Amino acid sequence: MKKIFTSLFAVGIYLTPVTVMLMAQPTWGQTQNSRSQEAEKLLEQGIKLTQQQEHQKAIQIFQQALTIARELKNQKLEGTVLLGLGFNYDALGEKQKALSFYNQALPLWHAVGDRSGEATTLNNIGKVYDDLGEKQKALEFYNQALPLRRAVGDRAGEATTLNNIGAVHDSLGEKQKALDYLNQALPILRAVGDHTGEATTLNNIGQVYDALGEKQKALEFYNQALPILRAVGNRAGEATTLNNIGRVYDALGEKQKALEFYNQTLPLRRAVGDRAGEATTRNNIGGIYSALGEKQKALEFYNQALPLWRAVGDRAGEATTLNNIGQVYSALGEKQKALKFYNQALPIFRAVGNRTGEAVTLGNIGVIFQSTNQPTEAITNLEQSLQISLEMRRGLQRENRQKFLQENGGRADALVDVLINQKKYAQAFEWVNLFTTAELADYTRLINAKVANPEAQQSLDNWSKKNQQLEALRQQLQSDRSESLPQQIRQLEAQVYSEAEKISRRFPEVAELFETTPVDIKNLTSSIPAGTVVVQPFLLTNVGDMPKNVAFFIFTKGHFSVIKKSIEPDKFNKLIADYLQQVQDDSDSGYFETGGELYDILIRPIEGEIKALSPKQLSIIATGKLRHLPFETLYDNKTKQFLIEKYPVNYLTRISNNSLQSPGMQNAVTLKPQAVLAFGNPVTSDPQNLPGAELEVTKIKEILPDSEVYINKKASLENFKSQALRFSFLHLATHGCFQTEDCKKVNLKNNTLLFADKSLDIADAALLGLQGTQLITLSACQTAVDTNFNGAGITAVAYIFERAGAKAVMASLWAVDDEATQLLMVEFYQNIKQGMTKGEALQKAKLKLIADHRHPFYWSAFVLIGDAR
Repeated sequence: MKKIFTSLFAVGIYLTPVTVMLMAQPTWGQTQNSRSQEAEKLLEQGIKLTQQQEHQKAIQIFQQALTIARELKNQKLEGTVLLGLGFNYDALGEKQKALSFYNQALPLWHAVGDRSGEATTLNNIGKVYDDLGEKQKALEFYNQALPLRRAVGDRAGEATTLNNIGAVHDSLGEKQKALDYLNQALPILRAVGDHTGEATTLNNIGQVYDALGEKQKALEFYNQALPILRAVGNRAGEATTLNNIGRVYDALGEKQKALEFYNQTLPLRRAVGDRAGEATTRNNIGGIYSALGEKQKALEFYNQALPLWRAVGDRAGEATTLNNIGQVYSALGEKQKALKFYNQALPIFRAVGNRTGEAVTLGNIGVIFQSTNQPTEAITNLEQSLQISLEMRRGLQRENRQKFLQENGGRADALVDVLINQKKYAQAFEWVNLFTTAELADYTRLINAKVANPEAQQSLDNWSKKNQQLEALRQQLQSDRSESLPQQIRQLEAQVYSEAEKISRRFPEVAELFETTPVDIKNLTSSIPAGTVVVQPFLLTNVGDMPKNVAFFIFTKGHFSVIKKSIEPDKFNKLIADYLQQVQDDSDSGYFETGGELYDILIRPIEGEIKALSPKQLSIIATGKLRHLPFETLYDNKTKQFLIEKYPVNYLTRISNNSLQSPGMQNAVTLKPQAVLAFGNPVTSDPQNLPGAELEVTKIKEILPDSEVYINKKASLENFKSQALRFSFLHLATHGCFQTEDCKKVNLKNNTLLFADKSLDIADAALLGLQGTQLITLSACQTAVDTNFNGAGITAVAYIFERAGAKAVMASLWAVDDEATQLLMVEFYQNIKQGMTKGEALQKAKLKLIADHRHPFYWSAFVLIGDAR
């Protein structure tokens, strides 16, 4: 099981919104009366107390000054005092009171024409909303402050506000925007000679890159910040940056290097009296020793961190370390001791509202019960753990969802494993299907996919804003230890989850985006077409010290069974990686041997079961490491056949009540039978020119004369939108870029399809009106998704179009040359003309290329995802 490391909670100098208090006193007239002199002294005293962090005393002094300012009708003085009151109430955590005083100050600055005071107040109001999790409101005020600061030439203030805007975009998951603002702040800080601010911003940029997974870039910025912090004598900042560097090396697996930096951090933390920071670093060192197998040393450092957390009142840190101690005892085989520490951590996580910690600890308890043969308790705790995780995950930003996927993998595997062992097969598959759908929903929300119903879209947008606020409050748990914050989070959670349920009931088309409850298997399998056998292999290789297996879920409309076989994860992972390279290299004949080994692992154990069901179509649901594997290429060394030679093979994104509806259940739109709307080569200049695509779509019209072909400038998105509703088959022989990064070779943004007039963001697929579309074919060199094992793959792209109304998508797993694509497509459409199903038509087209002794590179890249009928 993954441990919760305190480095996830305490990161030191980060994108902290900055409040500013006007330190200059108002300008007095030459004739000062005694009251104005008294006010001046009070103002000086209040500022001094504020600097000394004596906030309650400062408030009392400022209140006296406020009375005099109003008596004198001195608006500038009054504005300054109100700003001081707001600043101190903000520091005490009384946000609404702070807002009240700031909002009283704002019209006064405006009235006296003091744009500097106005800018400061706007910035500080933004910071309060930022703290309250109202990020859009915070942006609104920061963006009002920024031009004022520029207008008055306040460059230091400008840099402060730029940093604050960057902080908001970072918390909203908009990392590139965060970098844009931070990179604007950096040269200004250098120009005004603010070395501490420069180092802080460098550190902040490093942390954005860290969150994006660009570890080397993160190191580059941390290493720029470090000497500056040393030069200005900022030992606390130096310690934080050293800790951050250690975290990067830890994440890169360079444990000894991480240890080296953590050990440099420790004496600095102690020297500046940062006990919370010392606890963080001791906990992190414990994590390193645990990973290195030095469990006793790990316990030593964890046990040093524990009293420090308690001394500073950091209950989340305390619970984290208790959980980590439990993890060590579990690894040492001392299960009851582990359970004792987990049971201490759990109520603390609940008390402070740390849902992530609660979910992880429940999962760890579940695994303990599983390993001690207490299946009922194991199932209860694991289900509770995953329920919390799925509830939270639907509202998380991209990088946090990835962390969830990593942390939940073991718990998901453990739950499915124990359910299968208890012969609760249906319950096991219901959870498997839920995890599969959640991954696809993650991708959908990652690219902000739209829905066709404007009312549903508005509900989704409103829900997303509340979710952003909820996530922002959860992030505050790292630094805010007040008792009211967990209660505030719980109340907002209840609202968000309740609203999700209402949206799901009201708009069934978006329900999967909120799905957290397994759907009954009888409902799921009722949509499977007659003659179709569905197989979902599910790897159970992340279950701690439990046996490693692959579970096969096999079902038809009236049949369901589960087979579990042992597996060697390291060997299997290497086979997959080698095979994906071999089938994409037409000069490599090693695919026969490797494909044979994979057939023995993934098909042989269920071969008899499949054969007995006599399928007309074999449908595979592939997830995780298997998502990019072309199953039809797996080779039976006994019969000397590829799997595609035995059965038509297609893929399903998942099983749902919507994914395999009868073809008759669609819009009452009159569609052209046996006709294709074909678009080809929309841009004829390099690097986007695809001359072979023109021939490809022309040949389609020769085969199916009722088809319509649009090439070059006519292959526009506008034409596609106007014509798509009239055709059941859509064919796009154009570049597509479906990956996390832009496709620079063809000058195409990520998650877009190229048309002559403009590109289509696939997030807008639902707005194309694809209801009634039987098949959309994406035929182009860059249609492939990268083969990152953790990526959602082309299946996720198919899911987007499926949710938009298309019954099936045909797309390539990798780039294929024009000639092979043309041959395959011509054969496919000729088979469609003869009345074959989509699955059978693709199978026969591939068999023709196999008969010509073609390497799998040429025939296996194109896969059919969705309804094969």
